[in-house]
Amino acid sequence: MELREPEPEPEPESRPDAEPESLAETSDLDAPVEDVPLESAEPEGRRYPSTIGGAFYLLVIAISGVGLVIVSHGSWRAGVKWIAASLALAAVVRLVIPAKQAGMLAVRRRSLDVAILVFAAVALWVLSTSIPNQPPL
Repeated sequence: MELREPEPEPEPESRPDAEPESLAETSDLDAPVEDVPLESAEPEGRRYPSTIGGAFYLLVIAISGVGLVIVSHGSWRAGVKWIAASLALAAVVRLVIPAKQAGMLAVRRRSLDVAILVFAAVALWVLSTSIPNQPPL
């Protein structure tokens, strides 16, 4: 009785039924270019905005807050227009400043962020001007 050494298994690349290790190796498409940084540049203890986008984000929140106060005092059309204006400001700022300086305004890709902000601003503005006045109850 002779003992044989086991035959080595073929390399994964040489096997016809082998699956690729990653989709990136088989894809002819380029990876999407991201303009949002993956890691935060903020030091751990910092509690104030360190980017110009962070400061504009706070400004947008403040203007929206003013709009909500105006709505709560009865002039809903003017308040909604303030909110729409703050969203339009956020869209312009997101379009103009670099991704690393965008702070909290950078959520997705630049084009998608701007498109969503512009759509919301235009929708609010159009709705606030096109809804007819209702008679008081």
